[in-house]
Amino acid sequence: MSPRVFRFRSLMIHWLSFCAILFTALRGNTQTPQGKSSHTQSEGSKPGVDVLEQGNFAPLHGKRVGLITNQTGVDSQGRRTVDVLAHAEGVKLVALFSPEHGMAGRADAPVTNAVDSATGLPIYSLYGETRRPTDAMLKGIDMLVFDVQDAGVRFYTYLTTMAYCMEEAAKHHIEFVVLDRPNPLGGEVIEGPMLDRVRPSFTGYFPMPVRYGMTIGELAKMFNAENKIGADLHVFAMVDWKRGKTYDQTGLKWIPPSPNLRTLNAAFLYPGIEILQSGGVSVGRGTDAPFELFGAPWIQAPDLTAELNRRAVPGVRFQTMLFTPDDGLYKGQYCQGASIIITNRAELNSMRAGLEIAAALHRLYPQQFHLEKIVELLGSQATLERLERGDEPARIIAGWSEELEKFRATRAKYLLYY
Repeated sequence: MSPRVFRFRSLMIHWLSFCAILFTALRGNTQTPQGKSSHTQSEGSKPGVDVLEQGNFAPLHGKRVGLITNQTGVDSQGRRTVDVLAHAEGVKLVALFSPEHGMAGRADAPVTNAVDSATGLPIYSLYGETRRPTDAMLKGIDMLVFDVQDAGVRFYTYLTTMAYCMEEAAKHHIEFVVLDRPNPLGGEVIEGPMLDRVRPSFTGYFPMPVRYGMTIGELAKMFNAENKIGADLHVFAMVDWKRGKTYDQTGLKWIPPSPNLRTLNAAFLYPGIEILQSGGVSVGRGTDAPFELFGAPWIQAPDLTAELNRRAVPGVRFQTMLFTPDDGLYKGQYCQGASIIITNRAELNSMRAGLEIAAALHRLYPQQFHLEKIVELLGSQATLERLERGDEPARIIAGWSEELEKFRATRAKYLLYY
């Protein structure tokens, strides 16, 4: 064999060996590790409407159905629950009901009855002349189905709308079905004072904390039992949702549940920030970042932000903000205030943030900020009195622990997910 041929064969052997090693390495990298799913995150949580679809709508067969829903009532493919039920074999969808903000979720005022353009079905507003379905609206209906995304906050009115509909369903011997959806803030954290039992209202149906850590289906079970509603209730639980999951971990598309709750950051700040508006502060309605900023014409922004950052509120920092809202409180008026930047969501206690801001405003602007009025959504006279006395928010929060533990024990009886 010539030296040239020998060298050529040697090079070929080395080249083939290299290719074999490379192929093995690449093949190993494409294999699914043992015990791991090959599914992507996009195949995440499935809301109750998906479960209903997968069961071919069996519980609805032969029923004349009324659907309580809005723009958030969609399946994981983005199809409206209205359209899904309207085309479901064996199901007779006869009426639609909309909560606050209307069927499209855009109205920031009372809503009138309407007609759904796609199906021709009547849409009865439950945030207009009445906040409960009337006898006439329920005539001929065998089953009410509720599919609305809530915000995980006690004073969000969708909860009360559901409860009122359950009460009317019980009176009229109509079955009530809840298609469950995630609590966008997760299902573990509980925050805020308990609602005083003497303060039931449309923004406070049941004595519970501001953040209750339950899904809409779990709440329905608790309301039905604890308030002795007696509805013939059925909850379609989600698939692949665990209590620790916040909305951004579900794989579901975020649909703003109301006009001003546009981002998940806003949703996390909302429980503590929204209570401030009744005291005379704009909470960002009419700006590009509702609930992520606040202010008023009588605030001096540098003084306020210095005071708030001095307080070292966990999970957030404050930055001077100047704005002129084009809607809501102080519409068209130049405001000074602060934007709220979440630095660590895990450390954020939205109610602590809200109380710290309220305390700072009360200290700096006692004549302009009406602290006593925040009780409307805060829901606790004892908490208000401690704020008025100047107690530190951290100590006020610690004082809630006994009541929250009692609520946690009640809540545990109705949990569907772990």
